[in-house]
Amino acid sequence: MTDTPFSKGFRMPAEWETHQCTWTCWPYDDELWAGELAGVRKEFTAFVKTILEHEDVRLIVNDKESLKNANQEIGTGHKFKLYTHVAPIDDVWFRDSGPLFVTRLHKEKVQVLPTKWEFNSWGRKFFWEKDNAVAKDILKSMKISPFAVNIVMEGGSLEQDGRGFALTTEQCLLSPERNPNLGKAEIEKLLRENLGIEKLCWLAGGLEGDHTDGHIDTFARFTSPTTLLCHSCNDPKDPNFHTMRHNKHALEVFSKAHRLAWRVSELPLPKTKAFRDGERLPFTYANYYVFNGGVIVPQYGDKADAQALKIIGDQFPGRKVYGISARQLIVGGGSFHCVTQQQPVGQLVSWEGLA
Repeated sequence: MTDTPFSKGFRMPAEWETHQCTWTCWPYDDELWAGELAGVRKEFTAFVKTILEHEDVRLIVNDKESLKNANQEIGTGHKFKLYTHVAPIDDVWFRDSGPLFVTRLHKEKVQVLPTKWEFNSWGRKFFWEKDNAVAKDILKSMKISPFAVNIVMEGGSLEQDGRGFALTTEQCLLSPERNPNLGKAEIEKLLRENLGIEKLCWLAGGLEGDHTDGHIDTFARFTSPTTLLCHSCNDPKDPNFHTMRHNKHALEVFSKAHRLAWRVSELPLPKTKAFRDGERLPFTYANYYVFNGGVIVPQYGDKADAQALKIIGDQFPGRKVYGISARQLIVGGGSFHCVTQQQPVGQLVSWEGLA
């Protein structure tokens, strides 16, 4: 039998478990941001500074200009450390291009293993070669060899509770431009072997205009192993209305079938509508990011901002809740969860030579 992370006792922790640090990338290409780079960097600055009040940040910068700009904007004097890595990137969506970390308790110490999946820019939509290589290259510079999984998988396509249950969408993981030869059974087997996911709830699809093909982290999220938030839409004329109703119902059916007693609460969608190149932007509050002692909720200058902030904040008692503008960031198609990847607390280890 071939060894896998799961066979060696590794599992993927929930996002709310303690982090060693947060990984993210600094925006650098004004064309990618439709001329809004300055505004995006301003939002990024607030975002990174907030995390640095609670945990370390590893920031990937594309070039010397990006490094200089990031250092100027973020500054010094934070409670935690900022580590910078200069490496070529195509874009900033590290949730999808970065490694997925799994952990195990070994000889009374927590070991953290990076698993490296393939990334092809959400089904060959944009450039991806640099993004697909950057995580492995940086880990190599840190003398860490990840466990390589040679199929396409994006972190934003999975939402999991740290105890073996996860959510995804058929629209994304069954996309013919990702892994055309894999069906549900094969995908479930791979997720179990590599991340410790033992039950997968398949939802149909996601938000209108989401170029990731329905990433789960834009509309349905665990806030604990027994509670979830799912976006709702109260406009029957909006294409998201029926999709979100169907998703909430599917979550409740899955919960009942597996005797999980999930409590699924509704999270309002932003009412703001904006378009880029004729395509609707997927405004989302569900793309919040949970880190040590805090949670960052995207804000859009929308009437529902305050309500979403309270709903999400109430789900994370004991954490400080921050509302940070993502009005420029969403122009690129995602928000704060999409640009992050959490590294769990523990000793970073290589797959090669692992006992």
